[in-house]
Amino acid sequence: MTDIKQTVEEQADASAASPSGDAAERCGEAQSPGAPSAAAGEVGEDRTVEGDDASEIVGDLDELVATAAQRDEYLALAQRTQADFENYRKRVARESAGAKERGVAVLAKELLPALDNLDRALEDARAATAGDSSGDPLLAGVRLVRSELNAALARVGIESFSPVGEVFDPELHEAMATTEQAADGAPSGTVVEVYQPGYRLGASIIRPARVVVAA
Repeated sequence: MTDIKQTVEEQADASAASPSGDAAERCGEAQSPGAPSAAAGEVGEDRTVEGDDASEIVGDLDELVATAAQRDEYLALAQRTQADFENYRKRVARESAGAKERGVAVLAKELLPALDNLDRALEDARAATAGDSSGDPLLAGVRLVRSELNAALARVGIESFSPVGEVFDPELHEAMATTEQAADGAPSGTVVEVYQPGYRLGASIIRPARVVVAA
């Protein structure tokens, strides 16, 4: 009996001294070097998210650069189109003004002989009546027609010029004759008489003045 009791007590002491199998297994799991920690997994996920965000930002920047380049191309095209249209508008305006001026000049050339005839009629009437023709209604009508024609030409920019006393200019005057200088006459090359007045439209001469020049 004494031996049996001693054996049971020794087994009880051995059980108390050694940890249980479950506890040892739990401790082994806690201390196992091969198991990854939760913190390491979270760090890896954060790095993946940051890489995706950077790629998305780079893509957005590339898209913005492409959009800006396309915008600049369209803007340059619009500016060139506007410049071309402005040049076209100016050219058309110049051509239109030139055509109008040429048409006015052609019409004026057709009317100038009629004006010359009216001037000669009035001059002859003044000579026939010794300068007093105020009471003749026919001459009054001729004067009125002459005045209206002259006013119509002035409204379209045509003006007459009579260069008595000016130096002869072949671009403005047509010499019909020359005359000898008087002792106190005009200098040589000066217009002393006008047969027919000249007409001009701006800088364009429709008809040069027909003049007599001092020799």
